[in-house]
Amino acid sequence: MVHILKKHDLHECRSLYNLMADPAVFPYVRHKCQSYEEYLFITKQLITLELQKTSISRTITNELGQPIGTIQFYDIANGTGFLATWIGAPYFGQGYNGRAKEAFFMELFLEHQIETVYLKVRKQNIRSKKAVAKLPYVQLANDLKLELYESINREQEVYDLYQVERSSFLESRNQVIVCGMIRGWSDCRLQRQYAAGEGYSSLSALLN
Repeated sequence: MVHILKKHDLHECRSLYNLMADPAVFPYVRHKCQSYEEYLFITKQLITLELQKTSISRTITNELGQPIGTIQFYDIANGTGFLATWIGAPYFGQGYNGRAKEAFFMELFLEHQIETVYLKVRKQNIRSKKAVAKLPYVQLANDLKLELYESINREQEVYDLYQVERSSFLESRNQVIVCGMIRGWSDCRLQRQYAAGEGYSSLSALLN
């Protein structure tokens, strides 16, 4: 089994910084580092914050184990927090984002007992909005959590708010496991699609 997430390795910061500095990526990252040295400093901070249990952060890798992006759960309080993810431009459209989220949610919900993950997505970030929309367990929460939605858009209306509930995610996972047990995993395309967050329509067709 290929592990798509790993704990941060400072030796990989140069490669990650170069990917993050790409104009196609930089506007959408949480920590907009202006230099490699700043990126290295921020990564060290993230490692410390995890020890303090206020943040959980991982490096995203490809099948060869090369670093291609990061995923972070931050502002942790009372079983909730916010998710931030970025993938390097050379790896766009290859399913890494969905697989990274899937693996990270498994860790958050099963190992850290998180109940709700919130996602802030810029309204003009069409790529990220399409990626989120492919995940069957994600809910648009602008109205569901109106107070939180207003708080993240206090100065101007910039973000849509999404949420992933522990129960919804695990139910979605169980449906796929049951489907695989009944039908078998001979349809590897479905398995790959779901892992990439793209298999909802195919899964619905099999279950109905």
